[in-house]
Amino acid sequence: MIATLLAETASYAVPVNIVFGFLAALMLYGAVRVVTTSNVVHAALWLVVVLAGMGGNYILLQAEFVAVTQFMVYIGAIVVLFLFGVMLTRTPGAEGVVSNRKMVPIGIVTAVLLFSVMAYSLLDTFGDDQVRPTAGNPTQELSDAIFSSYLLPFELVSVLLLAALIGAIVLARKE
Repeated sequence: MIATLLAETASYAVPVNIVFGFLAALMLYGAVRVVTTSNVVHAALWLVVVLAGMGGNYILLQAEFVAVTQFMVYIGAIVVLFLFGVMLTRTPGAEGVVSNRKMVPIGIVTAVLLFSVMAYSLLDTFGDDQVRPTAGNPTQELSDAIFSSYLLPFELVSVLLLAALIGAIVLARKE
């Protein structure tokens, strides 16, 4: 069985697998730290580690556009927005949260059951299918689709974002 598994994986690039393993371990550790740390700011910084690992995985998949979008939108905007929200709405006495240790076993059982259902669903759906490399440049294909087939929705979203930016500036000026 192990020989069959090694024969099936021999065609994959070993350095890519090593980097993926490192990124996956880093993301898992970061995700555990997000939910176990008591400081909300530290949780947001651990979230940056998880999201950066996702960006690294997108780079390994040769989806450069998605990776750059991941870095700019999620790390550059969402986490910064989260940190601003935490720091601006900090209330006195918020650090004194008492954890309920009686709920930990229920949480662990729920997490194991959820993981089992998700793993079964994925294995049942995809089975032994493998990801096949695509011909061509995925970034080029995405940009061609956005600026040809989906040009009108793209422009509408850009106008909506511009209106939101102008609204934020107007609201900030009044204060």
